[in-house]
This record gives sequence, C-alpha cells and structure tokens, in this order.
Amino acid sequence: MESIFRGTTICAVKRNGKIAVAGDGQVTMQNSIIFKNNARKVRRIFNNQVVIGFAGSVADAFALSERFEEMLNKFAGNLMRSAVELAQLWRTNKIMKQLEALMIVADKDQILILDGTGNVIEPQDDVCAIGSGGNYALAAGKALMQNTDFSAKEIAMKALKIASEICVFTNDNIIVEEL
Repeated sequence: MESIFRGTTICAVKRNGKIAVAGDGQVTMQNSIIFKNNARKVRRIFNNQVVIGFAGSVADAFALSERFEEMLNKFAGNLMRSAVELAQLWRTNKIMKQLEALMIVADKDQILILDGTGNVIEPQDDVCAIGSGGNYALAAGKALMQNTDFSAKEIAMKALKIASEICVFTNDNIIVEEL
C-alpha cells in the first residue's frame, strides 16, 4: 500500500569544516493537498553529534531514524559503520524492505545518503540532496559551491529556497542544522 503522506526536499553541504543539513516543512497528502507546512524533517540525534534529514513516507522515515540512532549507539557513533549496518538491515529485513524513504546523515566530518536498496553513498563535490525537489536543490547547491564564498549553512538554505520556488512538493519553511 502506497503511503498517502510524502514530498520533501533535503540538502546537505560541507564547506570550510562545517556541515549543514537543510529541509523544508511541507507534508503532502495524496500528491495534491498540503497537509502540513511546518514539519521538522531535519533533526539532531546521538547527543546532538549527528544530523539526519529524511524524505519519503513520514512514518517510514521515523522508523528508519530510530533504527539509525540504535546503530549509532551500538557502534559508538561511527557514522559509516552505522550507515552500512542500517543499509544492510534495511535491504534484508522483510518488514524494513517495505519502507519508502531516503535519508541523509551527517556528523562533523562526513555526509552520507542511505536508501532501501542497500546503498550508502558519500556525495561528490560536498553537496547532495534528496526528495521531490532534490534535483533542483542539488543543482542550486553545486552552482552556489562553485560560484560563491557562501558558508555551508547559507548554501544549504539558498538551495532549498530555490527548490521551493520550482517544486510544488517543497515549501520555504526551511530548517537548517549545522555541525
């Protein structure tokens, strides 16, 4: 059964020793109704040392973020090891295999994208984005990285703002967390 709540954009940027993860607040119901415009899809976990952003089914994303925090606790905060373990579980567990979401996870040193097919991807060019407006935010983020001296936080925020002007499933109620 397809989830009726979806749509979001998450963008992460690494620049000058800082990592920023930004997300919009829109939750769309049945691809046509703005159900909520101030959802918080970017949050700090693991004693504020890790930031996660999620896109896709809301309930599935919450389930995955809880599992990811369990992995961080199990592996003493090792982001890559926790991400790989979650991706393996996500891919092989019969129930988790049905979850429809993507996650960006970051600590002070790295950014990773996780998906349900077992992928753990470290982004190229220190910028990545997921969700319905992800391609717009990624293009904007790359252009801003190449042509400005903006901070990671400014780039993530501006990339989301640009995506919100193009993608109907993304709004400009933007939350940014920086490490």
